[in-house]
Amino acid sequence: MRVLVTGGSGFLGQALCRRLLAAGHTVRTFHRHHSPDLAALGVEQRLGDVRDAQAVRRAVAGHEAVVHTAAHVAPGGAPVRFHDVNVTGTRHVVDACRRHGVGTLIHTSSPSVVLGEDDIDGGDESLPYAPVPLGPYPASKTAAERLVLAADGPVLATAALRPHCVWGPGDPHFVPRLLRAARWGVLPLPGGGRKRIDTVHIDNAVHAHLLALDRVTPGSPAAGRPYFVTQDEPRTLARWLTGLFHALGYAPRLLPVPVPLARSAGAICDAGWRVLHLPGAPPVTRLVVAGAVRAHWFDITAARTLLGYRPLVGTDEGLRRLRC
Repeated sequence: MRVLVTGGSGFLGQALCRRLLAAGHTVRTFHRHHSPDLAALGVEQRLGDVRDAQAVRRAVAGHEAVVHTAAHVAPGGAPVRFHDVNVTGTRHVVDACRRHGVGTLIHTSSPSVVLGEDDIDGGDESLPYAPVPLGPYPASKTAAERLVLAADGPVLATAALRPHCVWGPGDPHFVPRLLRAARWGVLPLPGGGRKRIDTVHIDNAVHAHLLALDRVTPGSPAAGRPYFVTQDEPRTLARWLTGLFHALGYAPRLLPVPVPLARSAGAICDAGWRVLHLPGAPPVTRLVVAGAVRAHWFDITAARTLLGYRPLVGTDEGLRRLRC
């Protein structure tokens, strides 16, 4: 197929491009800045911003499928930027797909859309959206996912994939933040990391997106649905972090932080960054604290049954690959 990947210069986007090319697809990307890595792969890059409706329309024209990975991703910050990029940008992508007769739109969403006040132990896609999102990022991803799924119909087939805590070689977000803390020798961990969580290796996240491109077609049972995508190996946060740090040659002490103190710090930082419009991301947020103190692992039966998804890379194997 002729496939456009929005956010193609990002961690997931680049990995998707490599796999799509290997599978024989014609691949173009749409993102803001030229990528030497994509140029080396021979990918045609169309530069622009998802907040620019005209630029999005020009980029989408001529493609049979779109994989929409472009997003503003951060643990916290100014709500307006999350809304402009993640909601308005997604609306522009949906509108452009409709205008140009695109057959398939695969949207990269987030499990944070269902993360609320309670533990999630083996939850599936029947879980409702969180009534009170834990910050501007999950709020914007919820709105964007709703737009994508509502657009599913007889001409444009859509699906929303929810890969959870994507990690692996080249990760510029998740692992680097943890390593910056680990280099101090002590990692504060709200609640001690006793609850089980899910993650997903980059190769598995990419695999799920390619399967969705194949299975999500107009009128198919796989269309119009969200999908959790994980390792299917939930572990306690403390165990997962210990394995990660060991693979990377670190051994920080995990310092338990009382949950009430962590929640208060997260709420204060969220409010401060929202009211004062401070630059960058807060050091801690309600979303980060919730991810540390609540269980959040998921049943991936829907992805297995309707997409044919099976994790290709196990957690231990993925951690071994980080050493290379």
